[in-house]
This record gives sequence, structure tokens and C-alpha cells, in this order.
Amino acid sequence: MKKNSKSGQGMVEYIIIVAIIALAAIAIFGVFGDTIRAKLGGAVTELGGDTTEKDAALDTKSADYMKALK
Repeated sequence: MKKNSKSGQGMVEYIIIVAIIALAAIAIFGVFGDTIRAKLGGAVTELGGDTTEKDAALDTKSADYMKALK
């Protein structure tokens, strides 16, 4: 019976680790989001892509939204 009481422990630990990684990714994107958008926009421009997507990503509304999340 003792074996059955610990059967869900591994799954709970896995879920906690996934949640911590997700929170860290969200925090990193919140801090470096504008830089990431600018770098990807520059890459798109260098590759000859459409620059309207870059301009939309760098819109001040999205930057204000991300700052409000902090």
C-alpha cells in the first residue's frame, strides 16, 4: 500500500518543473521582449521580407501592454 501512496509524486514534480520553466520564459520575454522583436524584425528586413510585420511588432501599444504586465 505504501507504494501506491507515492505513485503521483513524480507527475506532480514534473508539473512543478514545467510551471517554473514557463514562468521563467514569460519573465524573460517580458524583460527582453522589445529587444527580441527588434532583432527578429531586423532579420526579416535583412532577408528581404515585408517590413510591415516588423513595424507592427514594434508598435508602442504592444510595448505598453508588456510594461503593464510587470
